[in-house]
Amino acid sequence: MSKNKKVNAAILIIGNEILSGRTQDTNTSTLALWLNSIGIKVNEVRVIPDVEQTIVDTLNVLRKSNDYVFTTGGIGPTHDDITAQSVSKTFNRNYEIHKEAFKILDSYYKKGEFNEGRQRMAWMPEDAELILNPTSGAPGFSVENVFCLPGVPSIMKSMLGGLKNKLAGGEPILSHTINLRTVESEIANSLMKVQDQNQDVEIGSYPFFHAGKLGVSIVLRSENQSKIDFCNTQILKFIKEKNIEIVER
Repeated sequence: MSKNKKVNAAILIIGNEILSGRTQDTNTSTLALWLNSIGIKVNEVRVIPDVEQTIVDTLNVLRKSNDYVFTTGGIGPTHDDITAQSVSKTFNRNYEIHKEAFKILDSYYKKGEFNEGRQRMAWMPEDAELILNPTSGAPGFSVENVFCLPGVPSIMKSMLGGLKNKLAGGEPILSHTINLRTVESEIANSLMKVQDQNQDVEIGSYPFFHAGKLGVSIVLRSENQSKIDFCNTQILKFIKEKNIEIVER
């Protein structure tokens, strides 16, 4: 894939525990930062329950409008882990024991520990490609442009390195942050003018509260460092004119 091609992805977080608030989602941040570093821009993130038809319908939308889709959650050993069978239905493939996954898991567990529940983790869509798991043995899998990863953040993160050679990204997406002691209304018009003159740079402003004071972080994102630098110069110019303090965070 050409480095100049824009490559995008969607992240699909699957799990009732996220929607209920019992578990905090950190996988979105981990995945998005990693994808940006290899030139894949995240277009959207969705959080959905462990409901087969919802998973199927959502995947059918996302996989057609994005180069890649990454799911997290629902590939464990319990009754509500239904991501694998839902992906099988999405692609009209048989849901069956993956021989290589079964062998990996059988070798990972001590004799007598590879019970019926754990054997569920070897059930996958027919001809799925494995995503190896260096942390806890149980592999993830991919079918066409859909990559299914576990929901446990530390395990999911450990599996990303094994994905890199399977993905074709564009230029890495670079970023630069300027932290200011100000409020958004003070810089809104000036920032809009800079954005209008720098269409190839994505400019975001994000309020923060630090050391008892309000501030705004301006984040510049682009594949081109020189465009970020030019945009940064324009912003620093109006910051100086307005006598706004730059702060370290």
